[in-house]
Amino acid sequence: MDSVNVSLAKGLAAVRMKTGNTATFKQLQDAIIKNGFTMKDSITTVAGTIVVAEGKIQLQVSGSNELLTLAPEPQAAADATSLNGKFVLVEGVIPEAAKGRTPDSIRYRSIKEERPK
Repeated sequence: MDSVNVSLAKGLAAVRMKTGNTATFKQLQDAIIKNGFTMKDSITTVAGTIVVAEGKIQLQVSGSNELLTLAPEPQAAADATSLNGKFVLVEGVIPEAAKGRTPDSIRYRSIKEERPK
């Protein structure tokens, strides 16, 4: 991790990962639970590659290679399908997962094609 800022008064934590980090969402969620908290809806910026297969649009997360299903928010301008195979930066929200489950999707606001770092 690059940095962690916690505000107990607001009930928020901001986690910034170093480029190339391979931590999975399961590992992050386990660390949060271990410290007595729950992972709620999380505003995020994630880098990865768009994968379109069998009508499903996913982001293969850079570093961990996890696949997260992409769902546009109403104001999203980008069509993720047209970016199939491209390296992108996705901004959006990872919804709170059901108890015992790991987050597996992103409701995206924006997707921008980027150069891999």
